[in-house]
Amino acid sequence: MGPPGRRSAVVAVAVAVALQGVAAAAPAGADPVRQWNRDAFARYEAGDTAGALALYRRAADAGDASARYNVAVIRLRDESRDPTPAAAVRLLRASAEAGFAPAQYMLGAMHEQGRHVPRSQTAAVRWYALAAGQGIVDAQLALATQYYLGRGATQDYALAARWYERAAEGGDAAAQYLIASMYHEGLGVARDLRKALDWYTAAARQGDDVALAQARALTERLARDPDG
Repeated sequence: MGPPGRRSAVVAVAVAVALQGVAAAAPAGADPVRQWNRDAFARYEAGDTAGALALYRRAADAGDASARYNVAVIRLRDESRDPTPAAAVRLLRASAEAGFAPAQYMLGAMHEQGRHVPRSQTAAVRWYALAAGQGIVDAQLALATQYYLGRGATQDYALAARWYERAAEGGDAAAQYLIASMYHEGLGVARDLRKALDWYTAAARQGDDVALAQARALTERLARDPDG
């Protein structure tokens, strides 16, 4: 059985990655690594991928986890032929092992799909869990789905609900719909139609038409029978 309602599509977690620009906010006169990251991000935003990559690689060679991630992202997006994909994966793994959450999420998604690394649902769960614990909403959604399906971990609806709700609180519309469905059915959580309504409504506010229909139907039901 897939995730509740029409949301089984979240099972196929995409490797949706982005360069991390936090270092771009580093003040002038910062240490060299932060300055390289700052300048690299500015060059990348201006369309100078080669210039950005050269600076990110200097920061990566100095051991900066975010720069290692950014070098890997540029290469794995096929925006550069240097370094090779295998070298890019090594940089990504080093970044993830250093605790950089976006790298942990990306590595988890790659293991789930078997893209550039061996396919391993167990490894996917491990990396998703690390990124999810650091607040990466996409990782929370992906981890919840792994627990929901029992893929890479023992099937556990309660853990799935916990992580769907965390992702929902982070603003993910799919997670909002999913946790609403679980409260609606009492799957992994105590059945609570009012919480279900709250989450359907949150998803509907983000343009989810199915959630809107569910919210309307549940509002009418609760108006007839407040106790559900």
